[in-house]
Amino acid sequence: MGTLVLDELSMRFELPAGDAVQALEKVSLTLEKGELLSVLGPSGCGKTTLLNIVAGFLAPTGGRLTLADHDIVGPDAERGMVFQQGALFEWMSVRQNVGFGPSMKGMPSKEKAETVDHLLDVVGLQEFKEKAVYELSGGMQQRVALARCLANDPDVILMDEPLGALDALTREKMQSLVLKLWKETGKTIILITHSVEEALLLGERLIVMAPRPGRIHKEYRLPFAELGVDADLREVKKHPEFGPRREEILNMIWDMEEEIMGTAEEQA
Repeated sequence: MGTLVLDELSMRFELPAGDAVQALEKVSLTLEKGELLSVLGPSGCGKTTLLNIVAGFLAPTGGRLTLADHDIVGPDAERGMVFQQGALFEWMSVRQNVGFGPSMKGMPSKEKAETVDHLLDVVGLQEFKEKAVYELSGGMQQRVALARCLANDPDVILMDEPLGALDALTREKMQSLVLKLWKETGKTIILITHSVEEALLLGERLIVMAPRPGRIHKEYRLPFAELGVDADLREVKKHPEFGPRREEILNMIWDMEEEIMGTAEEQA
């Protein structure tokens, strides 16, 4: 596990008609081992494109990306992804889903069983391990997705709106679980979200991205994730800095959205 470095990453998509879209432009960022980063920004600012480049699903058209001093050139088990929808194997049981990665690695059966049981304890699904995925609620499915990601023991966990489809109460419980896993595992985590409150709660570092071409507009270092590890998140929201930060970032993104709408109307 080592430092993740994004060095002037750019991404340009060539369109069939001959046009092009500059999705990202010279994004630079260094994440040390065990840091938790949340990413916000208006629609179309390149948040998911950036995450897909770090995952190795896309090759950037400019810049360099390294983890522990080696180049990232494609998907690898050192980087695990948790999607908005769990992307689970619905025909398999919870236990089989979590054990899929270790099975592909050829992990011995006894070690795999111990790993799976431990992770199901961690995410609170031990009593559901023989259930089929389709029998679980959305929140439980995301717990399975987290456990499956952790079973591969990645250095970096990438989360693309992982809690966006959940109801408010389940989402709050899952936010607490993410913080617990972050602190207990020491993993580096990058989380994309559209919720300003969630970004504040789950990011010891938070970046706000500017609209196309996507680039880092502002970065914050925040106390709320560390506080939320051992405290009720509703109490964390009462912190005197939380409300002002939320309003500042909401206004920032709102202004960007207004600018995007104004540009679109002018072009129309």
